[in-house]
Amino acid sequence: MAGATDGPQSLFRAKYVVFAFIAAMTAYVLYHNEHFLIDAAHPVWQHYEPYKWWLLPHGVAGACALILAPMQFSERLRSRFTTLHRVTGSIYVIGALILAPLGVYIQFLDEAQGATRSFTIAATVDAILLMTTTAIGLVFALKGMFPQHRQWMMRSYAVSLTFIEIRFILGVTGLDQPFDWATLEVVVWTCVALSILVGDLANQWYDLASARPRPVRTGRAETVALSPAE
Repeated sequence: MAGATDGPQSLFRAKYVVFAFIAAMTAYVLYHNEHFLIDAAHPVWQHYEPYKWWLLPHGVAGACALILAPMQFSERLRSRFTTLHRVTGSIYVIGALILAPLGVYIQFLDEAQGATRSFTIAATVDAILLMTTTAIGLVFALKGMFPQHRQWMMRSYAVSLTFIEIRFILGVTGLDQPFDWATLEVVVWTCVALSILVGDLANQWYDLASARPRPVRTGRAETVALSPAE
């Protein structure tokens, strides 16, 4: 019985360690990269001026997706509050399908201020991955195929986290100072390329941790040998 309970308990502990680390990354990025949002006089607003109103729906959709996603992986919330799970899941899907194309459009507009076309292509690939994984997850949910739904939404969440991961890596390593497009693109392409792999590793780890050991079947010869009749 200890082996049967250790798996779920280990899964529970590790899951919250992962989400705590994601929360720490998010807090760091908000402080290090996004604090200009509460400072109207910050000089970075001059850079964002041509497309600042596109940033509003993009940022709101992204915030909803990143904040609500962890709730979707709670077994307790899914089992006890099914309606809440469906509502927050719907908001996540809508947010992902809005923020992805808007991110590409914003990056395209940023080319007029020095951004490279290759960076716009990287943003496009990331958006395609996010929209595709999210849409497939939604289809599986509508068909009632929930294990497959969970797996694809895990991949979707892993892709959405590239926004946080890129800024976190650049910040903690100091690679964002001085700013360099080539360095940024290396980090972006690395995070985008590994996002699906990270999602699949999370899926396999979840399946392994939650799997129950199969009962050992005794062979017929052994059963006969131990029979009381003998």
